[in-house]
Amino acid sequence: AVTITGTLGVCLGALVFYPLGQLFWGTLFITLFVFSDMLDGIMARMMERNSHWGSFLDSTLDRVADAAVFAGVAIWFFTGGANVPVAVAALVCLVLGNLVSYARAKAESLGCTASVGIAERSERLVTVLVFTGFTGLGLPEPVLLTVLVLLAAASLVTVIQRIAAVYRQTRTAV
Repeated sequence: AVTITGTLGVCLGALVFYPLGQLFWGTLFITLFVFSDMLDGIMARMMERNSHWGSFLDSTLDRVADAAVFAGVAIWFFTGGANVPVAVAALVCLVLGNLVSYARAKAESLGCTASVGIAERSERLVTVLVFTGFTGLGLPEPVLLTVLVLLAAASLVTVIQRIAAVYRQTRTAV
């Protein structure tokens, strides 16, 4: 219930507030629900209710929430925000963020580990929320663009790091 509520809150904030140009208030709203998302795993372990299903659901809904945040930013900047470079950078971050997560999940499904990288989910989420919120308070949009481009680059490096880690593990296993 906590996982689902957190995801719905993040999606609502990102896909309602951000497309309306309410970047600061959207960030505040999303942040309230991100905290519940961080607590769900801790609560499950404390209550000894962790399961494969819960882990799967949490990971899947994390991807939904992340995609909603970057999509909300992109929607605003493609429309009322009228800044196509920022919108495109947000979409690139969305795609690369999903690749980061996919690479780890696929590695684990093959019996490998790929928890390496410089742009984990928490870093990506905190970065986009902080700079989007500050942009809503008047931070110049070129700063947000720069941050998103750097975040995309860090995500790409993380994907490459994970590919290399799995490559090394599969080559030594032969």
